[in-house]
Amino acid sequence: MSFAIEAVDIVKVFGNIHALDGLNFSVKPEEIFGLIGPNGAGKTTALRIFSTLLLPTAGTGKVFGLDVVNGAAEVRKIITYLPEEAGAYRNLSGWEYLEFMAKFDTKDKSKTREMVKDAAEITGLGERLKDRTKAYSKGMKRRLLVARALMTKPKLSILDEPTSGLDVLHAYHVREIIKSYVKEHGVTVLLSSHNMLEVEHVCDRVALLNKGKIVAEGKPQELKEKYESENLEEVFAKVVGFA
Repeated sequence: MSFAIEAVDIVKVFGNIHALDGLNFSVKPEEIFGLIGPNGAGKTTALRIFSTLLLPTAGTGKVFGLDVVNGAAEVRKIITYLPEEAGAYRNLSGWEYLEFMAKFDTKDKSKTREMVKDAAEITGLGERLKDRTKAYSKGMKRRLLVARALMTKPKLSILDEPTSGLDVLHAYHVREIIKSYVKEHGVTVLLSSHNMLEVEHVCDRVALLNKGKIVAEGKPQELKEKYESENLEEVFAKVVGFA
């Protein structure tokens, strides 16, 4: 089988800190795969390596067969990356921001219009897209940014804590966006989250990270059954010896 993502013995060292310590996992095409765990587990570091923003200290990472180090330029053509702390240009309206970002992907005006139209539907913001983004709530900005990450129909979309800090309704909307877009357009998604309860509802498979290593991996329901747990938080606690 050809994988969308392959991580083989990836190590990332910052000084004396091993942020990743032999990371191994694979993701199938059109799958939503979650890297989950507490803050400091190595989730963002892994995502940045597959986004070609960080070089691994050791090991190999591939995106649709392309090496994230030697083929970084080609990888960037088929992915989008949404950092946890991403922002939009404050003085642009939502429409203007989406148009501005779409033009980085294509110079074709008809494709730009189609892309922006798709993104507008994804956001669910309606008439508020005419307002400047500085007037948006955090939830509205996040919906705009998720739409920006998906509107190009990338082969792989990498989302770092896509619902971090959002209220229940905005978080629900973002999760539904991700699930429906993958089914409709065949996009593969790699996302991170420290909210283990949330990812049960959006991810096909998950890998639980602790101190740079995967301590459990599989479908959420299978993991809960294997460890006789009510949810993934309880699975994590049992795996790392807290329960």
